[in-house]
Amino acid sequence: MTFSIETDRLRLRPYTPEEAERVAAGDRPESGWTPGFPREDDRAVARMFLAAPRTEPLFEPQLIELLGTGAVIGGIGFFGPPDAQGAVGLGYGVAPEAEGQGYATEALLALLRRGFAEGGVRRALADTTHDNAASQRVLEKAGLRRTSSDDSLHYYALENSLEG
Repeated sequence: MTFSIETDRLRLRPYTPEEAERVAAGDRPESGWTPGFPREDDRAVARMFLAAPRTEPLFEPQLIELLGTGAVIGGIGFFGPPDAQGAVGLGYGVAPEAEGQGYATEALLALLRRGFAEGGVRRALADTTHDNAASQRVLEKAGLRRTSSDDSLHYYALENSLEG
């Protein structure tokens, strides 16, 4: 069985190399992807995936699929395995037509739970631009708290609540 994470409405699963090549090229299949996927950020992630050595599936980029239809609506993932202190960065995004429906929050919560429970993650880190209120809400709903800001970004962190 292949690696995946399921929620009530979503399945997170790693890219296949073939899917990553299509995403990187912006080449859409006949069906299976919502109209707004891939976004430019998704193409950049796919290019990084193709250039990096394979790691554990949990720490590779994940596609976000709707369970009911199998449609790919976005992507999410940790930026590689945790460092020596257990910290790992993360990122996510959904197609415009999937925004505002709680999918990003649902996917982020599922990824964090798996990373904390099974992946050795002790601290999750993320950032977002000052004008991206939607992303800020997703991070906060998932339990991350703003730790600092600079001229262009707000920085967020979540400590593993499963530990002592």
